[in-house]
Amino acid sequence: MPDSNGAISVGDKLPDVKLVKATADGPEQVQSSEYFAGKRVALFSVPGAFTPTCSAKHLPGFVEKAAELKAKGVDEIIGTAVNDAFVMGAWNKAAGSDDITMLADGNAEFAEAVGLTMDGSGFGMGKRGQRFSMVVNDGVVEQLNVEAPGDFKVSSAEYMLGQL
Repeated sequence: MPDSNGAISVGDKLPDVKLVKATADGPEQVQSSEYFAGKRVALFSVPGAFTPTCSAKHLPGFVEKAAELKAKGVDEIIGTAVNDAFVMGAWNKAAGSDDITMLADGNAEFAEAVGLTMDGSGFGMGKRGQRFSMVVNDGVVEQLNVEAPGDFKVSSAEYMLGQL
């Protein structure tokens, strides 16, 4: 059940929306209900690919801790942002790794559906997803870590490792 702010909560099923997977062969549309079914996923959301904190800290932490996350029962590590699949693919190629799957949320449908959007209009970014992370087990939120505006503490790979 979404919380009083309309945001998703621990124990909630992920909403069923279309995302676009960045692949070597180009964008591939996926349905979240099917994509997250039957596996345990470490998902992190950033306000934007190639933005300072996202590129300097958030993505590198998940790249560095990928083996440890997988050793603790994570089947897949997913990064998402309100960017298109081409940008997400380029970001993963530039700063990520084969251990990270990028799911583009170009129209902010996922961010809206989980109730975790922010207004980046003051920076010329429009509506974006907040910085957060979650552990999703068979489509159900097991852990949820939402950052306060401007912070980078609870959505890191290190913090998530402590929860597993």
